[in-house]
Amino acid sequence: MQKVLVLGAGRVASPLIRDLLDHGLDVTVTSLDVDAAAQMIGGHPHGHPVFLDLAEDGRLSQLVAAADLVVSLLPYTFHPQVAKLCLEHRKHLVTASYVSDEMAAMDAEARARDLLFLNEIGLDPGIDHMSAMKIIDGIKAAGGRIIHFRSYCGGLVAPEDNDNPFGYKFSWAPRGVLMASLNPASYRKDGHIVRVPGMDLFRDMHLVRVRGWGDFEAYPNRDSLKYQEIYGLGPELETIFRGTLRSVGWCDTMHNFRRLGLLDEKARPARGMTCAEYLSGLLEVPAGGDLRRAVAKKLGISTDSLPLCNLEWLGLISDRPVGHDDVSPLDLLGDIMLEKLVYGPHEKDMVVLYHVFKARYEEGDRYERTTSTLVACGEAGGDSAMSRTVSLPAAIAVRLILDGRIPQRGVVRPVHPEIYNPVLAELAGMGIECREETTTLET
Repeated sequence: MQKVLVLGAGRVASPLIRDLLDHGLDVTVTSLDVDAAAQMIGGHPHGHPVFLDLAEDGRLSQLVAAADLVVSLLPYTFHPQVAKLCLEHRKHLVTASYVSDEMAAMDAEARARDLLFLNEIGLDPGIDHMSAMKIIDGIKAAGGRIIHFRSYCGGLVAPEDNDNPFGYKFSWAPRGVLMASLNPASYRKDGHIVRVPGMDLFRDMHLVRVRGWGDFEAYPNRDSLKYQEIYGLGPELETIFRGTLRSVGWCDTMHNFRRLGLLDEKARPARGMTCAEYLSGLLEVPAGGDLRRAVAKKLGISTDSLPLCNLEWLGLISDRPVGHDDVSPLDLLGDIMLEKLVYGPHEKDMVVLYHVFKARYEEGDRYERTTSTLVACGEAGGDSAMSRTVSLPAAIAVRLILDGRIPQRGVVRPVHPEIYNPVLAELAGMGIECREETTTLET
């Protein structure tokens, strides 16, 4: 029986663990919370929950050596540590995280050892790459050249459970979501490169309408420019944009939260403070005054604007205790958001993935517009859409690798047909399907 080591039993791990066990694999799941790992295994005779502190590198090395393949669902900063052990013990590796520079540097050695380190095999990154490449390769095969490409993805609240002014609830760790709000971004629009500093990320926003689901705000997601080469798009490409989707109002709120310093990572003294006192100290205004008016003045916005209403709704200008001796504004905001923006036991999340292509065909001198839309909602009382769309592509890839069906070696993204065709086909059978539509445009 083939053995898989799954590192991490966080919010997205459960569907992957069940899938691997259901397909007859022996699965060891590690976590600092061994009870959570055991719950995900559900008493399966071939599942093994194991306590693991990653500081115990020797124990991690033993676990890697005993496996046939390693899946890392840990925070991305731990992947290089895991990858080095996979090189040492000659084990394949699967992650759902972006390829870091440190991971990319292991490509030659992984190839030399006949190993596959498959990264970015989740939702975004993951299904976005695979669904895009399926269309890109199809357009090329039909003699077309892609002129414009926009890709959007967001984890949102299912409409029936959208009951807060942010239009958002957390299906994973809030710190990661807030940290991503600080990233600079770059993309190409109509032949011109646009670079967006992190401080202006939420000011570079536009609306996107997804048919049947309404309007969403979109803002740029990291470096879109590198995907021109990764996706094999030619020099005729005029636009390439990868963006994040959120409910309308999110960008204005988060931009102003950043201006207040609420996304700062430096810890500040907070012992015995209320949130209002902490915020007063952050803004360097006297405590006990009209804090809402002071915030409005600092930001140059009205006291009844959405950012201020959201600040008050969270309780950041209230007598709520901070609850820490020292805490950064970002972590305090994350703690409070996780309290307030949390899914109830029977509430559902929603994932929206939306691509838009414009292609030119020399034959007939015509243009076509192709869209690809994936909307998946979570199961009431069951798996979230986020957990299914992140972990099931990785689970399918694990099985393909162990079956010897993926020939690529080295540090790889799922942009090859040997990967994306079988993964997308199996996902469609699970109800996770991208629906494509093509129309001819007026020249």
